[in-house]
Amino acid sequence: MGMLFSRLFSSLFGDREARILVLGLDNAGKTTILYRLQVGEVVSTIPTIGFNVETVQYNNIKFQVWDLGGQTSIRPYWRCYFPNTQAVIYVVDSADKERIGTAKEEFHAILEEEELKDAVVLIYANKQDLPDALDDAAVTEALNLHKIKSRQWAIFKTSAIKGEGLFEGLDWLSDTLKSRGR
Repeated sequence: MGMLFSRLFSSLFGDREARILVLGLDNAGKTTILYRLQVGEVVSTIPTIGFNVETVQYNNIKFQVWDLGGQTSIRPYWRCYFPNTQAVIYVVDSADKERIGTAKEEFHAILEEEELKDAVVLIYANKQDLPDALDDAAVTEALNLHKIKSRQWAIFKTSAIKGEGLFEGLDWLSDTLKSRGR
């Protein structure tokens, strides 16, 4: 019976797929977010060397989510994953004020990439559960998001550990991708 409803739902609305890159500095919470979205709970993780790829079904879109390691030595390889990407989820550790400048530099370098010029951008201001975390307005200012005029973007306060803000961000992302016909 469940399969019947699934097929009916798919025939009415169509199965859409989107390739999503999850990028950000090391220790921002990218892998924790990926598995929180996929399995609905916090999974113990280790630093990602290379990538994790998982499928997240949400809001009638099948997201193929690529979580790329964020260490300095790995970042040059991000561009290998840029082709055919519809959206970037950029994760910022809101409590890491010492590296917010580096997060900004890496973020703006991504925005300059030709292969990502049509990608929408979702920013997760993560680790909001930590004391002294910058709020979304402060992260917006620190990343100079107000200067982005050529693409759709949104920022959401999140806590991967508590699961807060993640699905609100995915709602925005799926609505935005659907409105673009992707």
